[in-house]
Amino acid sequence: DPIRGMDSFNTFEEILQHAQKLKVDMILLGGDLFHENKPSRHTLYKTMQLLRTYCMGNSDVHIRIVSDQKINFPTRELANYCDPNYNIELPVFSIHGNHDD
Repeated sequence: DPIRGMDSFNTFEEILQHAQKLKVDMILLGGDLFHENKPSRHTLYKTMQLLRTYCMGNSDVHIRIVSDQKINFPTRELANYCDPNYNIELPVFSIHGNHDD
């Protein structure tokens, strides 16, 4: 966006920084992480870079999913932060938004 430039990324990074500093248990996104349902390659790369920087690490996750993960995560059968092959220390959960179709 030529007017807002990097505002969205800067705000997202600020939120991730606060979450990391305050050692929150998780981040809940209220839907529509992207403004469009087909974001640009730059937007995807920048978002992945921010998530990797602030959400991956070796600290323990202190939340537990009590529902059947095989039902809620049918392709993997568990949330990614429970997978020993990933080093997730700050889980991010997102709710489907109207731009996500």
